[in-house]
Amino acid sequence: MERQRRLVVGISGATGIAYGVRALELARKAGVETHLVVTPAGQQTRAYETDLSARDLAAMADVAYRPADVGAAIASGSFPTGGMLVAPCSVRTLSAIAYANNDNLLTRAADVTLKERRRLVLLVRETPLTLGHLRAMTAATESGAVVMPPVPAFYLRPASVDDLVDHTVGRALDLFGIDVPALPRWGEQPTSR
Repeated sequence: MERQRRLVVGISGATGIAYGVRALELARKAGVETHLVVTPAGQQTRAYETDLSARDLAAMADVAYRPADVGAAIASGSFPTGGMLVAPCSVRTLSAIAYANNDNLLTRAADVTLKERRRLVLLVRETPLTLGHLRAMTAATESGAVVMPPVPAFYLRPASVDDLVDHTVGRALDLFGIDVPALPRWGEQPTSR
């Protein structure tokens, strides 16, 4: 499979698991093969914020890995991908990625993504930000990551939280060249969902 049609999705323990779930749904709809890794804190958030079981979440991806499986395919640069999306990305995960602390499969896969000069997008979920958070964002950006806090776009006149999530995830997938046809865009007429 060509690398642009394969995406690694990481879900860490910040609030906003809806972003990762929707990314898996939209990537599948676009014909993109997904490889998923969820941290233990991400599993806790899944239980708090959704009715999905761990098995349900894993089934949304083509391949799902345990966070302790540092020998998985996505831990190697020889496994071609179009990049990695971490949605949501906790500050703890951001910091580990920024400073190459590869203590689990999610952070190892992110490090591989950076070292191979592939696209890494981090939907960092924290506010307000401390100087330490900002320094970690700077370090991640200097290493090649795209830090993309999920900031809502109100010019769309969203009617629901789902509209806000869809727009953010659609914009994140844009960064990988994954087209989401129903994504409302400034200056264009929206298509049906």
